[in-house]
Amino acid sequence: MPGVEHYAETAAESACHLADLTRPESWSPAAADDALDAIDTLAGALSALGPDLAAALAPVTAATTRARRQLGLGDDEGVAATVEVPGRRSAQRSRRRGLGPGFKGIRTDS
Repeated sequence: MPGVEHYAETAAESACHLADLTRPESWSPAAADDALDAIDTLAGALSALGPDLAAALAPVTAATTRARRQLGLGDDEGVAATVEVPGRRSAQRSRRRGLGPGFKGIRTDS
């Protein structure tokens, strides 16, 4: 798909900006949940590249689920996306939020 590199680069740059700008006290529960959602979404998208990669990324989803528990976000506020390994079925459905038809990416320019 054309533009995948651009979107992946934008996601990586946004993650770097976020990491550079934040301190531990900067994170609200909603911001932490959004960041964990982004991690789950990217791991899920990369898992589509094959069963070996899906298996390698499965611990990422487990880690974000544990992080939500430690942060007290619970299942009501942040349901972890499931990284499915082909051949295995999960009872939990992937949580994906559409960005809508007008989404043009994350702008970090001031």
